[in-house]
Amino acid sequence: MKKTDRPVIPRKAVYRLSVYLRCLQRLKANGLRTVSSEALARAAGVKPTQLRKDLTYFGQFGTRGLGYDVEQLSAMISDVLGTNSLQPVILVGVGNLGSALLSYQGFEPEGFEIVAAFDADIKRKRSTKLRQPLYDMEALPGFVKERGVKMAVLTVPVNVAQEVTNQLVASGISGIMNFAPIMLIVPEDVMVNNVNLAMELENLSFFIQP
Repeated sequence: MKKTDRPVIPRKAVYRLSVYLRCLQRLKANGLRTVSSEALARAAGVKPTQLRKDLTYFGQFGTRGLGYDVEQLSAMISDVLGTNSLQPVILVGVGNLGSALLSYQGFEPEGFEIVAAFDADIKRKRSTKLRQPLYDMEALPGFVKERGVKMAVLTVPVNVAQEVTNQLVASGISGIMNFAPIMLIVPEDVMVNNVNLAMELENLSFFIQP
């Protein structure tokens, strides 16, 4: 399905697809071949009506009385999310957080490979040995074009985040996971997911108050 052919889908629905996929993966690991909408919804923490509504954005799935074929539905969601083949990702900003993310080996099983890292100071000593090649920022446009990279993880200081974002967009990046605590300004066809750890902790703090 081409991006231009897709219906308008709420971002929360796309997020829930990721939740459904992980539930289906657990079912496959347990040897289950079919699952009812009620059981899958319960595992995902949503109502069955919400599950069915989310899936109808992409077509009709499941058989009344038999439920969903776990393998088939997993493949469909992976195809919709674009994770049925390994997607190349770059990381920009190799400080402590960036180094930790580069060391994490859980991305590849989910369909993503951080193929390279970029930093303004590649000679700076780092406590962690990187598995990925580290390049100067000047090499970014050529690398992105040569490797066809569309996604980037941004872990730079807040004062340079917008400038680096501009470089990423100019180089052809259309999806950015942003760890800098700033709302980035990007064109309409560029998607930014903000990961603000302090805000997540604030949210938890609210719910644990006596």
